[in-house]
Amino acid sequence: MCLAVPARIVELQDSTATISVEGALREVDVSLIEEPRLGDYVLVHAGFAIHKWDKSEVEELEAIRGATA
Repeated sequence: MCLAVPARIVELQDSTATISVEGALREVDVSLIEEPRLGDYVLVHAGFAIHKWDKSEVEELEAIRGATA
């Protein structure tokens, strides 16, 4: 089974980003996505950011998180 997790970019240096997954920090490669920026939400799998979420996807994620809290 493969698992990809949503995360927020909190630090960025070249093609490496530090991401936060509910407060847990981890370094990942962001070379597969276009123009990564601080604060972007990305989908991470096996140490790589594989998709940058647009605003509507982030809002949906926040709504889901709020509903399960």
